[in-house]
Amino acid sequence: MSAGRWRDRCVAAVALTVIWTLLWGGVTPITVVGGLLIAVVVLTVFPLPPVTYAGRIHPLGVLRFAVRFAADMVVASAQVALLAFRFGTTVRSAVIAVRLRVPSDLGLTLTAEALSLVPGSLIVEVDRERGVLYVHVLGVSSLEEVERFRGEVLALERRIVDAFGSPSERALFRGEPA
Repeated sequence: MSAGRWRDRCVAAVALTVIWTLLWGGVTPITVVGGLLIAVVVLTVFPLPPVTYAGRIHPLGVLRFAVRFAADMVVASAQVALLAFRFGTTVRSAVIAVRLRVPSDLGLTLTAEALSLVPGSLIVEVDRERGVLYVHVLGVSSLEEVERFRGEVLALERRIVDAFGSPSERALFRGEPA
């Protein structure tokens, strides 16, 4: 097993131990050792697939992503609330396929998670091989709105790559407006 794989497994074991300790509500030697033993057993019985992180965290990109994500949450919450209280009309929805430009496992996961956290959208399926997210969206009633939403998902993907992407992933977006 490579050194990078060992490092990834150690990071996962430490993270699981921290979660275990937090769940018990206190840091004692027994909870820490018990959490570490359980983490090792879990990682041995249910090995995680190798996902390596070739990128690095870019603070300015993280700030842009966080600010826009918070704004998207507020706006989407208001839109869903308005849809919920609209009487006499049928709310239209659609399932939209969006092919991501950087179909790495980490990019797919982060984009799908961020998109699912925004009210009014939900990931229905992920085609990992083709890098396609299938998203259920509320309040879509025309092709223009479908294309606008698809553009918003690609903009979200760009912000995630700007925040957490590798140099090669970020290079795919050079020359495009942010």
